Amino acid sequence: MQESIDRAKGLIEALPYMQEFRHKTVVVKYGGHAMVDENLKKQFALDMILLKHIGVNPVIVHGGGPQINQLLDRLEIKPSYVQGMRVTDGETMSVVEMVLVGKVNKEIVGNINHCGGRAVGLSGRDGDLIMAEKLKINKKNDDALKDAPPELIDLGRVGQVTKVNAQILQALDDKDFIPVIAPVGVGADGQAFNINADLVAGAVAGELKAAKLILLTDVAGVQDAEGTLLKSLQQKDLEGYIAEETIAGGMIPKVRCCADALRQGVSKTHILDGRIEHAILLEMFTKEGIGTEIV
Repeated sequence: MQESIDRAKGLIEALPYMQEFRHKTVVVKYGGHAMVDENLKKQFALDMILLKHIGVNPVIVHGGGPQINQLLDRLEIKPSYVQGMRVTDGETMSVVEMVLVGKVNKEIVGNINHCGGRAVGLSGRDGDLIMAEKLKINKKNDDALKDAPPELIDLGRVGQVTKVNAQILQALDDKDFIPVIAPVGVGADGQAFNINADLVAGAVAGELKAAKLILLTDVAGVQDAEGTLLKSLQQKDLEGYIAEETIAGGMIPKVRCCADALRQGVSKTHILDGRIEHAILLEMFTKEGIGTEIV
């Protein structure tokens, strides 16, 4: 009996948060271990269905880097990276689109629908949902060449978001569908671009003025030099943490993605450990929350 009472108390604790986020949009970047562990995949699908049923509007943007690498390996195509970004020639772009749009996206949609939800899969090319242009990055000069002009690096079909056409997502929301977006954009030439999923999620959240942007990762959140979780960060302090290397490596683009989303009107951003069951519900509907919030 006490266990049942505790469950009821948990629902009552969640009630004000459910009321707060009803009819509001939450954009989730889905990636990491949560996408490959069978139990976590099912729990994620159920979490999204629950959000939709209580009146929250979830929008999912997913990654798929490991799955892309698996197919490239089978096709004996060696991946190449520059500054952590995949060089994407025409052949690699075909593989990227095949895996993200044709396999990963449909699996996520299938999981949600199988568990009783109503999901629709999209790529950025559908209805020109994600417009993009070529991403330009500079080669890092060594000290001997520090006064030389920067040299551009050609990453091929790697893009950055220029526009999100939110009408498509709003139309799906009006019909109670959950959008699931593969991070493939379309350029002015009609050709596909491979875009970092975090960047797509941030751009979508900004265009929709989402109440929350949630990035699922394989770490507890942003941690200090001693490994202590930083529960809350201010946007204005992020570059200082990066300069002192408290925030480093792969966490840098994630916190900058959060900062960009906040500048575009997103209310709060979160970096959560997707290896924890129901991580999104724990963040949204409990007083303590989990992970790191950036506001």
